[in-house]
Amino acid sequence: MRLRHHRLAPAVALVGLVLAGCDSQTSAKLDTPAQKASYGIGLNMGKSLAQEGMDDLDSQAVAQGIEDAIGNKEQKLTDEQLMEAFTFLQTRAEERMAEMNAKAVEAGKKFLEDNAKRDGVKTTESGLQYEVVKSAEGRQPTESDVVTVHYEGSLTDGTVFDSSIKRGSPIDLPVGGVIPGWVEGLQLMHVGEKFKLYIPSELAYGEQSPSPLIPANSVLVFDLELLDIKGDETEQSAAEQPAEAVEQE
Repeated sequence: MRLRHHRLAPAVALVGLVLAGCDSQTSAKLDTPAQKASYGIGLNMGKSLAQEGMDDLDSQAVAQGIEDAIGNKEQKLTDEQLMEAFTFLQTRAEERMAEMNAKAVEAGKKFLEDNAKRDGVKTTESGLQYEVVKSAEGRQPTESDVVTVHYEGSLTDGTVFDSSIKRGSPIDLPVGGVIPGWVEGLQLMHVGEKFKLYIPSELAYGEQSPSPLIPANSVLVFDLELLDIKGDETEQSAAEQPAEAVEQE
């Protein structure tokens, strides 16, 4: 994730708009919709900046910059000084992110090594790990099939980031249109089975996280139930018809 000057400046400005006019001894009022929305902007931007490694910004300096701009006052730093500061913060954020990514890779590797030693856990050639929670004798899907599944995804520390189970609504998805760990795992399952998948980051999202809830290079854990293969009902119905009825079609 790269932190660029044109992204940082608006983010700082938005935080400053919330902070401007508020000192450390005064809490902002959060009564009107506008006040609540203003707080939400500041909260979201603060979280975003913290994720970018900007957790040590000086809120008073931010507010001073906003005040000078709104009041048409002469800026206290030159453009060259500001660019130098932004470049420093960008470089530092990239270094922090690289360090975090390296630690995540090592932590994931250690988790999978330990997990592979547990009874019932199988490891495929690709590195995917799985265990059968519930066995069944249904048909196995192929990569070209569409399946109906229930699932719950979590990080290795148990933090749940997505769950059709909690939503109470299974989903239909193409086997070949999901992350590689799912593509492989689904084709190992029979309809009616429940698996627990342990997916290495390279078979999931790698460094390109799709959500702030999933850190880069995360090993993902999925409780997965294969409920159905779409089209099975049609095939079964056709098989039960008399041969002449099929031929007439």
